[in-house]
Formats: sequence, C-alpha cells, structure tokens
Amino acid sequence: MKQQIPNNAIRQVLILATIIILGLVLFNQLKSLIPAFLGAYTLYVLLRKWMFVLEGRYKWKKSLSASLLMLLSFLIILLPIFLVVNMLTTKIAFAMQHSQEVLTSLKTYIEKLEGKYNINILTDTNLQKITTWTGETVPKILGGAFDTLTSIVIMYFILYFMLVEGRKMESNFYDWVPVKDENTLLLRRELNTMVYSNAIGIPLIAILQGIVGLIGYLILGVDEPWFWFVITCITSMLPILGAAIAYVPVGLLFFAGGHTTKGVIMLLYGFGVIGTVDNLFRFVILKRIGDVHPLITGFGVIIGVGLFGFIGLIFGPILISLFLVLIKIYANEFNIERRDQAGPKQL
Repeated sequence: MKQQIPNNAIRQVLILATIIILGLVLFNQLKSLIPAFLGAYTLYVLLRKWMFVLEGRYKWKKSLSASLLMLLSFLIILLPIFLVVNMLTTKIAFAMQHSQEVLTSLKTYIEKLEGKYNINILTDTNLQKITTWTGETVPKILGGAFDTLTSIVIMYFILYFMLVEGRKMESNFYDWVPVKDENTLLLRRELNTMVYSNAIGIPLIAILQGIVGLIGYLILGVDEPWFWFVITCITSMLPILGAAIAYVPVGLLFFAGGHTTKGVIMLLYGFGVIGTVDNLFRFVILKRIGDVHPLITGFGVIIGVGLFGFIGLIFGPILISLFLVLIKIYANEFNIERRDQAGPKQL
C-alpha cells in the first residue's frame, strides 16, 4: 500500500505557500516604503533606551515619551539636513537668477581652453547632450525631493508605533524568529551594533573630514569656505569618489581664476590629506564603535546606496554583516543538531 501524506503536513504546506505568496504581493506593493521603514528602525535603535527610561523611571505616558523623542530626533538629525538643503537651494536659485553671467563666464573660460589646447568642447553634439541631460536631471531632482519628504513623513509615522509598542515588538521578534534563543540574541546584537556604528560613525567621519577640508580652504583663501565645508561633509559619505566631488571643483576654480599654484596645492591637499584621513577615521572610529571591518563598510555603502538610496549608507553594511551573521547562525544551529543526533563519541 502506498503511504499517504499526513493531512497535517498538507495543511502546513498550503498555509506556508499562502503566506509566501501574500508576502511577495505585499512586498511588491510596499517596496517603495523600505527606506522609510529602515530609517524608522535606525531611529528606534538609537532612541529605545531613552524611551524605556522615560516610560519606566519617570512614568511618562508612552505617547508623550514617543512624541518628545521624535521631536528631539527631528531637531537634532533632520533640521541640520533641511538647513543644508536650504543653503544649496539658495545657491542654485542665485545661479539661476544670474544664469546668463554664469554661462558667459563659463563660455569664455571654455573658449580659452579650446584656443590653448586646440580642442573642440562647445560642439553642437556636446551642447545637445548637455541640454538633454539637464532636461532629464531636473525633473528627477524635483521628484527625488518630493519622495524624500514623503519618506520622512512615513518614517516618523512608523517610528511612533515602534516606540509605543517597542517591548511587544521585541517580544514578538523573539517568538517569531525560527532559531535558538542564543542565536536570536546574536542576531539582534549584531543588527543593533551595526546600526550604532553606521548611524553615528558615518556622520561623525563626514564632519571630521569636512573639518580637515575646511582647514585647507581657510589657509588657501577659498571663497565661501563654510559652503565648501558643508559640501565636503555631504560628499564624503558617498561611495567611490567621496569628498573629491568637493575639493576637485575648488582646485579647478583656482585654475580658472589664474591661481595655478593654489590649484595644485588644493588638489595635492585633497588627494593627499583629505582622502587619506577619510580612510584613517573610518578604520579607527568604526572599529572602535562597532568593531566593523572597513571592507564591510566600503562595499556595504556601494551596495546600500544602489538599493535604498541615501539611507543605504547605513543599511548597506548591515546587509553584509547580516549575511555573515546568518551563515554563523546556520552553522551553529545545524552543528548542534548533528552533535545531538550523533550522540557522544565512542572512545
């Protein structure tokens, strides 16, 4: 007689298949909200300790504690970002108001280069490419700004419920993760460590690198050094090129103004000092905060920005660390099971 499949196993497979299908449908529809969720989780990890202090020690209501912490996080984290955006917007608005003068001076400089090096830059083909690129880029920037504002609103909406339901959420995490308690603790500890390391370490490194750049800008007499300090801080968090996006244009501006010596010094200082201290700060600070290998941070940033946008600066390295932790958990789980099944070794 053929052995029949138990009804309980059939029900389990059907329920599991239904869960997976519904999960894929929901993920496909809500994947645009992933950056907002990741941002909310990052703030939750940073604020949970203070939430429990206000709620437990000072007996504050959950809603009041969550609202206060969200307000403080907005003022400390997001308000400076809005100020930077406002500064950049002012510069762009000024450039657009004086676009004719800017274009005239740029054209004069390019014609000087063409005559000096006997090359053609302002060809019809290049002008058409620039026009096409501008027409495609401006709508993307405007759309990206709107998406960012929407993500911030959704992020704080999610964060509120994370803070209010924090203990319950963490309890459910322990119940639902299908691994041993010791591995669940390992998983949570690694995630929290990576969030702390990147959420605090990366902005700190950016500020320190901006300060090093600011010292050079002040010594060389760069126009509006504080503006370039902000640009250096922002670009230093980007993968591959990093702060070079800031100090290379500064050097080119010196060359354009006829200050060749300052231009050479700026580029040497940028590549030799600003770029070097980035690697030094990254190795020392991230190693001290979370014992994170620099390669994990470097490759993680490249992967994360492509997947999640700006928030990927934090969660890209977490993905790589999570992958390594899951391998460790898998080996731990099944090695223990094999030892249990095999029984004690015979002498």
